[in-house]
Amino acid sequence: MFVIYLCILSLFLFWTIINSLFMPRLKKTGDENGLVSILVPLRDEERNVKDLVTSLQRLTYHHFEVLFLDDHSSDQTLHLLRKHTRNDSRFTVLEGNELPEGWTGKVYACHQLSEHARGEYLLFNDADLRLSPDAIQASLSLMKKKSAAMLTGFPAFPVSLFLEKLLVPLQHFVVHFHLPLAPANYTTLPAFTAAHGAFMMVHKEAYQQVGGHASIRDTLLDDIDLAKAFKRKGKHVLLANITKMVTCYMYQTNREVWNGFTKNLFPGLGRSRFLIGLLFLFYGCFYVGPLVFILIGLYTSIAGSFQFNLFIPYLLIVLQKAWIDLRTEQRMTLSLLMPFSAIAFMVLLIHSMQTGLKQKGYVWKGRTYS
Repeated sequence: MFVIYLCILSLFLFWTIINSLFMPRLKKTGDENGLVSILVPLRDEERNVKDLVTSLQRLTYHHFEVLFLDDHSSDQTLHLLRKHTRNDSRFTVLEGNELPEGWTGKVYACHQLSEHARGEYLLFNDADLRLSPDAIQASLSLMKKKSAAMLTGFPAFPVSLFLEKLLVPLQHFVVHFHLPLAPANYTTLPAFTAAHGAFMMVHKEAYQQVGGHASIRDTLLDDIDLAKAFKRKGKHVLLANITKMVTCYMYQTNREVWNGFTKNLFPGLGRSRFLIGLLFLFYGCFYVGPLVFILIGLYTSIAGSFQFNLFIPYLLIVLQKAWIDLRTEQRMTLSLLMPFSAIAFMVLLIHSMQTGLKQKGYVWKGRTYS
């Protein structure tokens, strides 16, 4: 049985390496492809405003506009937006309308932004995202090359908080391991879909044809559901490796990490208790199990009988995680924490499910969603 266990973990490593080759990277290019509207919804984002504006001002693309929408912030977000964009005609600051019944906050903010956009392309850009100077032309070039109506990707995630280190890089792990990237990027099958709402570039005409954000007005998973809406209309959605040009500073506290993952996990799995249970057992067996073998190996070593083979499962899952970390601009030393990341993920699976089933509602940005 132990040999079979090692074979399975080896296959996981091999699959991850092969699968990752079907995710194209952004590359530097000088192409100009029309006016781009960069659309940024903000709610209580005062800590991000200055760096966000500075990042966008450094873009080398020549034909872009930036629309900010303040979604009823309770802090200094609106004031800081006006202050830091005062002398730049490329920037427009909007104040959001009251949230209508049946809409989620970010979805409605993006919908309002899209109605004011003049660009041929729309880039939905979160406030905690930082773009490299060449990110726009690189994205447009890849969209044109692959004939894509939408381009999205998971950015690089600098992490410093304890829960960040355990959980945030798992986003890349899940995509590279669990999502078959060939059908995701070369078919329009909605079942093979992943997206990251912090960075979604769309062709405006295609966006309007699929109904835009109005077609997903009540979702908590605006990124995945919008990508699926594109695919259902036969539009090509491209999931790219954007980590060299796009960076996201997702959370400021461990509580934000906890709440952010809580609101996404159970809804993201279709509120399926079966899938929650399956993933719980899967990660417990294959990604916490190696930690158990290490403890057994250490015990036998102390007893004078060193068994190297008991350490091999841990080495295999570390290599799998390290490969993904290498490709996604993450600190590779974090791969050593993979069993503990799996434990944190398993705990959150159960917590997210319990929160959803008890109908307490998911709390985010001062709003509660069922």
